[in-house]
Amino acid sequence: MKGCCPKRLLAPACQMKFSLKQKYICRGNVPKPEIGLSMLFCLGEPFPSLLKHLCEFEVRHVEILDEGSHKLDSRRVKALKRVAQSHDLELSVHAPFAGTNIALPSPVLRRTVLGRLKKSIFYAGQLDCRLWLFHPGLKTGLSHFYPGMDWQLNLDSVRTLLKIGRKEGVKIAIENVPEPFPFLIKNVQDFSRFYNELDDDIGMVLDVAHANLNHQIQDFIRHFPEKIVHMHVSDNDGAQDLHLGIGHGNINWESVAKAINEAGYGNVIVLESVEYLEESLQTLRELFT
Repeated sequence: MKGCCPKRLLAPACQMKFSLKQKYICRGNVPKPEIGLSMLFCLGEPFPSLLKHLCEFEVRHVEILDEGSHKLDSRRVKALKRVAQSHDLELSVHAPFAGTNIALPSPVLRRTVLGRLKKSIFYAGQLDCRLWLFHPGLKTGLSHFYPGMDWQLNLDSVRTLLKIGRKEGVKIAIENVPEPFPFLIKNVQDFSRFYNELDDDIGMVLDVAHANLNHQIQDFIRHFPEKIVHMHVSDNDGAQDLHLGIGHGNINWESVAKAINEAGYGNVIVLESVEYLEESLQTLRELFT
């Protein structure tokens, strides 16, 4: 994605698909959520462009993706720290996700994946990140022949990542992921089983757009209010994970905001859209402030 995409600019108010007349701000002593921005929208651009984009938006929290052309190394960590300190930014890091499967049946390949993620957690620690987040494992062509093995390997790998995070002083959290991909943990039932069997403590990153594809936004918020430590928001059509601007898909954002506020959530809500960024940030501020 090169240059400035026109869709990132503020769209006319008439394009909005919902009204913001009702706001749900009766929160008592619960702090209001802080609106942040994911750098997903510029993942296809060179790393120097990422550094420039960090200064373009009025947000304090920014999520970096340790992936593709933005893969972290020592030099890039130093550059990010300089920009973050000079602009008073708080960072989180999204783990590598392309081709990354923590439930691989091959011990050699799984160790390679965990080694890559260990390095990512280390860099998150160097950046003084508030959170490092990752995706659960996936089924493979062997899953049918070894029932339950990939589920157990996923649990083992999560426990390993938790140990690494504690060693590096980094809090880690696991994200709900969408249909139709063969992830092992996608819906409320999967996460309930996961938390029952993990025998450890790990937070959840609720991706509202992913939950929309499972038709379980309200269910996730209702079942895991104490587990949700971070949120991703973007819009979609209910069929594909499109990362649309807020209000440009079929998600009922007033209903979502009401549920989030009633659950007492007061951490970061990260915009993960790739279009209409300024408009979407403003919409989120109106919904949650």
